[in-house]
Amino acid sequence: MRSARHFFQPLAVGAPLPPREIPLRPSRMIHFFDPSNPKMAAKVPEIGKKVDVILGNLEDAIPIERKEAAREGLIAIARATDLGDTQLWTRVNSLDSPWMLDDLIRLVTEIGDKLDVIMIPKVEGPWDIHYADRLIAQLEARAGLKRPILLHAILETPSGVANVDEICGASPRLQGLSLGPADLAASRRMKTTRVGGGHPGYVVRADPDPANPDAPRPAVQQDLWHYTLARMVDACTAHGVLPYYGPFGDISDAQGCEDQFRNAFLLGCVGAWSLHPGQIEIARRVFSPAADEVLWAKRVIAAMGDGSGTVMIDGKMQDDATYKQCQVMLGLAEMLAVKDPELKAAYGF
Repeated sequence: MRSARHFFQPLAVGAPLPPREIPLRPSRMIHFFDPSNPKMAAKVPEIGKKVDVILGNLEDAIPIERKEAAREGLIAIARATDLGDTQLWTRVNSLDSPWMLDDLIRLVTEIGDKLDVIMIPKVEGPWDIHYADRLIAQLEARAGLKRPILLHAILETPSGVANVDEICGASPRLQGLSLGPADLAASRRMKTTRVGGGHPGYVVRADPDPANPDAPRPAVQQDLWHYTLARMVDACTAHGVLPYYGPFGDISDAQGCEDQFRNAFLLGCVGAWSLHPGQIEIARRVFSPAADEVLWAKRVIAAMGDGSGTVMIDGKMQDDATYKQCQVMLGLAEMLAVKDPELKAAYGF
């Protein structure tokens, strides 16, 4: 365990100081693209204007024979593209893969000044973050970087879920965690082949009607990921780390995607992955507070002044707890309004 005095010291001589707190920037959607695909690469400047985060994927979904091409493609795109205030992230290959070391060496030393966040897949425990943290610090020092690159862990193994608190507290550069439902389902031996979302067989059924035991019994589909997501959100918020829902794999099911994203938003997540351009607007809509709720929050805050005591507004009692809830909503709305003129107008800023 590092001393509290040393926690925010660089892990390599000449590396930039780690952040004291994670900067809160819009990240409603993390849009994935394959840098080895020329058609996708050509669309990066256009899509980059529509998203909060664009991520060059080097890991899953990239065939083995295109791993190096994806890395080279991302380096070329980062050098050639001005993304403005859109963040550039990457997901490198897993720590046990033969490509991961070259991923970090090349990306940090060649485009480290362009990269905001490096996503580490299949994080098992704090030791994985410690390894990546030290290695990236050494590479930052070699490259002469002045700004630390942040880390993002994907929660997609039972060990990762069991160690989620320790993972969140492992490094001051840890920016966030994402739920990785597909790999987590496989490693847990869950009997589903879906990527995120619910399952029609995972239900709670009403008891039989004693007066009519043969009558149909209503059933409600349940969320396979509720426990894990809530566990992750608690660990993240306890350590000042940002929680995200991961992918929703059924591109054709816009309603299911929106429902799953909204569940995550209501639980405390700040964003989700978008795997297809059609999911970008869903994430933008879901992870932006509704205008009527923002206007209500402004009313409550204006009425309560310093937040102490209680007031009645439209027959509803407001106290310090609801005041804090409204501050969360209003703070998010103010941040998003800076980037999004439509939301700025809707929120009345």
